[in-house]
Amino acid sequence: MKVVLFCGGLGMRIRDYSDTIPKPMVTVGYRPILWHVMKYYAHFGHTDFILCLGYRGDVIKNYFLHYDEAVSNDFVLSKGGQEIHLLNSDISNWRITFVDTGASTSIGQRLKTVEPYLEDDRGFLANYSDGLTDLELPHYLSEVTARDKIASFLCVRPTPTFHVVSAETDGIVTGIEAVNASDVWINGGFFYFKREIFDYIHIGEDLVLEPFDRLISRQELFAYKYTGFWTAMDTFQDRERIEGMYARGEAPWELWRAAARTPRTQRPQFRLAPPDPPEHLDPPSERSG
Repeated sequence: MKVVLFCGGLGMRIRDYSDTIPKPMVTVGYRPILWHVMKYYAHFGHTDFILCLGYRGDVIKNYFLHYDEAVSNDFVLSKGGQEIHLLNSDISNWRITFVDTGASTSIGQRLKTVEPYLEDDRGFLANYSDGLTDLELPHYLSEVTARDKIASFLCVRPTPTFHVVSAETDGIVTGIEAVNASDVWINGGFFYFKREIFDYIHIGEDLVLEPFDRLISRQELFAYKYTGFWTAMDTFQDRERIEGMYARGEAPWELWRAAARTPRTQRPQFRLAPPDPPEHLDPPSERSG
């Protein structure tokens, strides 16, 4: 199944890290977060990627054109460095289509631009390219395809540390709680779309505003509630937190490493919260992609 990755946004909230590289190229450990997202999908056998490029798309192109497998793989060096024998490989079976979708284009229009590259596929995956999760993707796909809706997305608890306040009309506070302990759910940015999604995106529109409103009115939008690990790299602080997890060896999104160490029967099971109808959700947010 093809995977469309939105890689064109400016990433203004993480510009403290760098204003010379696009947000998907901000690193976590040795590799950019875009690589971590692609590695996640490849772990489950989805290795046909379509990159929707925009701001500094040249950086992403050059990264893969000059990709160094030795950075994140074991290898044997011999003859004083003249020969390198890789013991494993990251991207040898990946197929990546690079498409310039515009420097300031909305996500909805980026998706419309790459429609021809989906060829005759009846369904495909899509991602904002800035989120990480330990979700067992086959379980997700089994659930959303069984629902047979035109669009589905991962629905998660927010990770920020702000608080939700409840108050009367006169301002008297009646309650306060951490947002991740409240009944607030957000769009996690992991999508599954049927080909019919393109019938709902009109010229100039974004993805989760008018198109999703049309899908909701026809009961064609499904939210998969997930209570396992999920995080997004929206800000510089997010990047520092994720980098810290990686440095400590606490990177639950690296399912490919767990698979190499642990027999499948011993792997942790996915956690799925009972789904509610989409109308009970807050409107999905659109991140820069």
